Amino acid sequence: MALVPCQVLRVAILLSYCSILCNYKAIEMPSHQTYGGSWKFLTFIDLVIQAVFFGICVLTDLSSLLTRGSGSQEQERQLKKLISLRDWMLAVLAFPVGIFVVAVFWIIYAYDREMIYPKLLDNFIPGWLNHGMMKKLRLRRLLTPEGP
Repeated sequence: MALVPCQVLRVAILLSYCSILCNYKAIEMPSHQTYGGSWKFLTFIDLVIQAVFFGICVLTDLSSLLTRGSGSQEQERQLKKLISLRDWMLAVLAFPVGIFVVAVFWIIYAYDREMIYPKLLDNFIPGWLNHGMMKKLRLRRLLTPEGP
């Protein structure tokens, strides 16, 4: 029962999203102390959606590996429900929100950086974290919308 590279990639993606979320939450920004906290930012909501989505992908992969070869119809039915949830989440939340956030951010950033990401934020959010939040695997999402 060897792991397929795609499954290992999904685990790596999940861990990278979780690490970015932890770093983002550890940053003390004045805007996090106001109404809504981090949840008022679509970028943060997208990071949570992506982390949950890849968590479901990993759970689906593990379930399919563990139920492979068993003749249980109940396990097969539960696995099909999990796959349907994963596919629904990709089509309704993960892909559209992810592409929208990245496209809008970089279009506005190219037009006027100060409007969307003022230089003041460089003191709070390091460049690598901003890059990770905005570009992480978006090109792959654009090229292969049918799945991670």
